[in-house]
Amino acid sequence: MTAMTHAMLKGSNVPLDAMAVRAVLRWTPGAGVPDVDASALLLGSSGRVRSDEDFVFYNQPRHPSGLVRRLPKRSAPEGLTDTIEADLSALDPSVDQVVIAASCDEAPFEQVRDLRISLYDAASADGEPLAVFDVRAETGEETAVICGELYRRGDGWKFRAVGQGYPTGLIGLATAFGISVDEAEAASEPGPPAEPAPDAQASFPPAPDATQAHAPQTAPDSQATIQHQQPSYGYPQPSVAPQPAYGYPQQPTGAPQPAYGYPQPSAAARPAYGYPQPAAAAAHAADPNFVLPPQGPQFLRS
Repeated sequence: MTAMTHAMLKGSNVPLDAMAVRAVLRWTPGAGVPDVDASALLLGSSGRVRSDEDFVFYNQPRHPSGLVRRLPKRSAPEGLTDTIEADLSALDPSVDQVVIAASCDEAPFEQVRDLRISLYDAASADGEPLAVFDVRAETGEETAVICGELYRRGDGWKFRAVGQGYPTGLIGLATAFGISVDEAEAASEPGPPAEPAPDAQASFPPAPDATQAHAPQTAPDSQATIQHQQPSYGYPQPSVAPQPAYGYPQQPTGAPQPAYGYPQPSAAARPAYGYPQPAAAAAHAADPNFVLPPQGPQFLRS
């Protein structure tokens, strides 16, 4: 490979003769400048990772194959550096791209000064870079940026300058390429509080309305039971046997009663209210011991 360095523009690409490369991110530190972390994603033909192991970053600095790894940060005269190294010639054929990204969760990239990605031949310790690309924030709100990508072209590899930003940090970048982010890991990332999950929202009881504000509180299970067994508020509560509507006399569980305001009959049926009550049938029978009283003398014949 010649010593000529390609100064790249966004979207441009350059073929690579070196099959083991070192991508170095460099920036100028200072007051208010956030720290920058380099990461790499190994993508298949679908443009997504094949598994979560295809994500190389500060918590997983080495790919299981050992062919892509993150090197320790260094302080150089030109600034701070963070490096990704990849052996392209030995990568599995199912890997079509290696995306090189930068992230800073402390502040947006508009506060990062002089961010640049330089691509070196890993076999040459002190050689000139093969390509350089000055990465600039597009909106100023980015907290993660794809600086460049190494991709297959025929039997060889090329490098493309990308410069695409994400306002969602390393977590948003990783999930965009199919990484399943662990909840504990996501919680450790700074930023605005996350919205509660639909299940967590469903677990909170609804606020009581005005009719329930002074009602005694019961356990959730008993509330659910009451809700399904009782009628709406303002209506009488039924006993075991159904009762008539509110305002009407309540009927016992025995024989039905007549309407309200009428006399209640005994076991035998009675006539309507205001009529004389009949005597018993025995009161009309002839008395066998009946005798007329004695006749007075004025009625005797002489």
